[in-house]
Amino acid sequence: MNDEQLLRYSRHILLPEIGVEGQGRLRAAHALVIGTGGLGCPAALYLASSGFGRLTLADGDRVDLTNLQRQILFRTDSVGKPKVEAARVALGAVNPEVEIVAIQARVAPDAMSELVAGVDVVLDCSDNFATRHALNRACVAQRRPLVSAAAIRFDAQITVFDLRKPQAPCYACLFPEDGEIEDVQCAVMGVFAPLTGIAGTLQAMEAIKLVAGIGETLAGRLLLFDARSAEWRTVKVAKDPGCAACGGHSG
Repeated sequence: MNDEQLLRYSRHILLPEIGVEGQGRLRAAHALVIGTGGLGCPAALYLASSGFGRLTLADGDRVDLTNLQRQILFRTDSVGKPKVEAARVALGAVNPEVEIVAIQARVAPDAMSELVAGVDVVLDCSDNFATRHALNRACVAQRRPLVSAAAIRFDAQITVFDLRKPQAPCYACLFPEDGEIEDVQCAVMGVFAPLTGIAGTLQAMEAIKLVAGIGETLAGRLLLFDARSAEWRTVKVAKDPGCAACGGHSG
C-alpha cells in the first residue's frame, strides 16, 4: 500500500486483528451485493469505505421518492435514476479506489451461479424469497459464503451461511423452498428507517470478518433484533440433512 492508502485505512491497520495483512485481503477481495435498497445501501457503503477492492452491485430498480426514507446512498436528485448507477456514483465519491461494477437488472436464477463464482463473499440484500433461494443455490454450488439479512416493520434478522464448510447450513435449511412463508415487503407493511441501517451495517461487518479472517462470524447463528425494545436474541441454525438445496453437499 502507498502512503495515502496507509493513511486512509490507518484505523483498520491499527487493529492487531486486521493490520496491514488483513487490509490487504480486503483490497484484494470482490464482494457481490444483490439489492441496493435499505440493506444494500449501508452494506455497500461500509464495504467501499473499508477498502474492498471490487464491488458488484445488482439491482433492476430505479430510485423512488419513498426510498429516501432509508436508502442512504440516494439523494432527492437521484429519484428516477437506476439505483446501481446512483449507488456507483455515491460510493465512488466515498472511495474512488474501489472498482464498482453496476448490473442494472434483476439477475436471472440461471445466471446467479456464474456471477457468484467470481466473488469472495455474497451479501443478500434482496427483498423476495425467489431471489434469496436462487442466490442460495448458487452459493451452495460455488461454495461461497453468504451473508443474509432481512428487515421489516421493527424486526430484523441476520446470519452467515459459510458454505465453504461442508457441514454449514444454507438458507434453505432455515427457510425451505417449499415452506409456507409469505413474502412481506416494506411497500405494504412499512419499515423503521434506522432498522435497515443496523441490519445492512451488520452484513458489511460479517463480510469484512469473513474476508479478513477475524473474529467469530454469525455462521450457525441467526441474530434477531426488535427495534421497539432494542433487544437482541440469537437462535442456533443447523444443517438439515434432508435440505433440497444443500443436503447432498456434505463433503
